[in-house]
Amino acid sequence: MKIPNRIQPLVDDGLIDNVLQRLKSGKEADVYTVMCGGKVQCAKVYKEASQRSFKQAVQYQEGRKVRNSRSARAMQKGSKFGRKQQEEVWHTAEVDALFRLAKAGVRVPEPYMCLDGVLLMELVTDADGAVAPRLSDVILSQEEALTDFATMIRNIVRMLCAGIVHGDLSEFNVLQDEHGPVIIDLPQAVDASANNHAESMFERDVNNITQYYGQFAPQILETRYAKEIWHLFEDGKLTPETVLTGLFVEEVHAVDMDSLLDEIISAEDEYYDRQRAAKERDED
Repeated sequence: MKIPNRIQPLVDDGLIDNVLQRLKSGKEADVYTVMCGGKVQCAKVYKEASQRSFKQAVQYQEGRKVRNSRSARAMQKGSKFGRKQQEEVWHTAEVDALFRLAKAGVRVPEPYMCLDGVLLMELVTDADGAVAPRLSDVILSQEEALTDFATMIRNIVRMLCAGIVHGDLSEFNVLQDEHGPVIIDLPQAVDASANNHAESMFERDVNNITQYYGQFAPQILETRYAKEIWHLFEDGKLTPETVLTGLFVEEVHAVDMDSLLDEIISAEDEYYDRQRAAKERDED
């Protein structure tokens, strides 16, 4: 096939031997299978900001650190150099997340390198060596769903313990290899402690996964892992080995209606007292 313009420099430098086929055209990148030194790998080619359809990029970038102060200032000003730096941060975010998560024991594609907006990484395959399907294209038995859901929850816990929230996790961003689910697509991953939207993103991620597996094992829909896991994380009690129950009871504080009514009546009395006092001053 014709070599994409973004991949051509890697071919010229001998990092890629040949482009085999395009696997996917997504909202933030196109994905190709490529031959590198006799081995089939995956090349993820990030789209320019003007071509990406991924929305709300600003809230995903909140809390990301930029080592170079000049770059940080340029990004804040929105200059041409700053926009270029912002693109590099967006590209490297996935690479950094992949390395951190692989080290934390999360099943993700092994990253190799990221150069000029092209990420080279492991090609995830099924038991027959074919490209692994997305979870959205897989039909599971109830037993398989229960097993894989437990694996996903454990991986999500490991991710959070590593300080990362996926931010866009669903059955469309998970592959199914011969051993189970593999989490992919992490350029929008956020810092769990530094991003104000992390909790809502985390809850959405977990709920998406729960809804998917719940199609095959309805009892999964009764779990409340998102609330339980985040509560433990906030309390500093979450570890990769933490035993979870899937249950969570939110604290409910009883309202003292008598005291509340007394406060309302007292506030009304104060209001009318001020009104009378003002009226008397006007008459004087």
